[in-house]
Amino acid sequence: MKPKNICLVGLSFFVISYIMFSQGSILEYFKKPIDFAHWFNLIGVILLISFNKVFPKNRLNTVASFLTILGVIAHIGLCTIDFIMWSFGNNEIAKTELSNHISNTPSILYPFVIIGPSLLFVGLSVHALNFIKTHTISSLMVIIGAPLVGISFFVLKNGNLMLLSCAIFALGLVLLLNANENRKILIK
Repeated sequence: MKPKNICLVGLSFFVISYIMFSQGSILEYFKKPIDFAHWFNLIGVILLISFNKVFPKNRLNTVASFLTILGVIAHIGLCTIDFIMWSFGNNEIAKTELSNHISNTPSILYPFVIIGPSLLFVGLSVHALNFIKTHTISSLMVIIGAPLVGISFFVLKNGNLMLLSCAIFALGLVLLLNANENRKILIK
């Protein structure tokens, strides 16, 4: 499969997971018989590494690729934590104990919950900077959509705004992916 197609499949899984996350209390429906939302997120995030292969190779790409990989690693850790949390079922005491333990363990809290997962969005936004002069709108969709995903979820606690932000972020990446593909065709 071509890296571009892997990117598109990854973005599809990623957006589907955010559709599930945005549902709030209905999310419980997506956790039976397995935690579909986090599985879709995990698979999507891993496939997003392919963006490191499709965008122009330069110094900015090197930095963006490094940040993207760190973000993917952090997402894998976060999904693992969420799978463990899911495995407790209705045992709220166990969930609270795990949550407290993670909150009191900075070596887990910061890289896998607070800072690390954001690096995926930062890395892909840095990739988008490669196109800021030639595809300004698409680049800005990625660059602005990325922080809005986090702000809408963690600060505003608004699932619908989070989903909209994620959709804008993903659409910007799709447009940049196609712009980059068209650029390669013109160069040949």
